[in-house]
Amino acid sequence: MVDRRIFLEGALAASAGLAPLASASATAAPVVPKTFVLVHGAWHNSHHWQPVARRLSALGHVVVTVDLPAHGLNARFPKSFVASDPAALATEVSPVKDVTLAQAAESVASVLRSLGDAEAILVAHSLGGAVATQAAELAADRIRRLIYLTAFVPVGLPSAAAYGALPEFQTGYGQTLFVGNPADIGAVRINPRGDAAYLHQLREAYYNDVAFDEFLPFATALTPDLPLSYWIGGVSVSRQQWGRIPRTFIRCGLDRALALAIQDKMIADADRFTPNNKFDVVTIASSHSSFASVPEEVTRLLAQSG
Repeated sequence: MVDRRIFLEGALAASAGLAPLASASATAAPVVPKTFVLVHGAWHNSHHWQPVARRLSALGHVVVTVDLPAHGLNARFPKSFVASDPAALATEVSPVKDVTLAQAAESVASVLRSLGDAEAILVAHSLGGAVATQAAELAADRIRRLIYLTAFVPVGLPSAAAYGALPEFQTGYGQTLFVGNPADIGAVRINPRGDAAYLHQLREAYYNDVAFDEFLPFATALTPDLPLSYWIGGVSVSRQQWGRIPRTFIRCGLDRALALAIQDKMIADADRFTPNNKFDVVTIASSHSSFASVPEEVTRLLAQSG
C-alpha cells in the first residue's frame, strides 16, 4: 500500500514543478538558516505547503509544517463523505464538531515550544491566521516574526466570522460551495469529491490563477470539515504578548476568498491596536492560494524576512 503522506507530497510537488530543486540548491548562495513553522488554512493540511516548504528547505532553512487538529492526518471524515452520499452529507453531524480553536492554538504553541532554543518565523495562511494569532499569544517568546499570508488577523473584531460578516467580505465567489448548516452539523463543510462543476467553482474561488489540472491535486488533498469553532471561536490577544512580535502581512491582489478590503481592514485594525509595532506590508499578484500559484515568490518573501 502506498503511504498516503508520501503519495500526497509527491502529487503536490509534481503539480508545482519541484523536480529541479536538488540541482538548484547545490549552487544557491549560503544563507543563515532560519526556522519556519507553517500553518495551513481551512480544509487544507501540511501537504499543501510542500511547494514552499521544499524550496525553503533547499535554501538551507528548517521547515516545520503543521497539521491542525481535524486536518490532514488528524482528520476525521463524515461517513456520508466516505460513502459519497450528498444528501446525507448535508445533515450528518461532523465527527470533529467538538474540536476548538483553543485546542488548535495550543497545538501550534506546543510545536513552537518543542523547537528548543530556536525562535521561529510563524507563517499562517487564510483561516490559519486566527489560530496562529492565538498561538502567538500563548508562545510569544518562541516567535521572532509573524507572517500572515492573506490570513485572518482577528484583533479589531473578536473572530474570523466577525470579519466574514462584513459586507466587504462578499466577493461573489464560492457562496454555493458550502454543504449543510454549520450550526446544525458543527462544521463549515465543503465537498472535495464534488462533480466537475463544483470543483471548477472551488478553483474559481480559491485557486483562480492555477490551471484546473494543476489545481486538482490540491483539491483532492482537502478535508471536508472545518470545525465550526475555528470560524466563530473568539481570539484574545494582548499588546504585551502578540502585540510585541514583529509582523508582516502579504496581501494577495487577486484574492477572491479574502477580499483586499478585508485584508486591509484587518491590517488597519491590528495597527491601531499596536501603533508602535505596525505590519510590514507586501503585495503580490496572486489568488488566495499563492503557495500553489507563485511558490517561488512566496518562498523569496519568507526567506528574506527577518
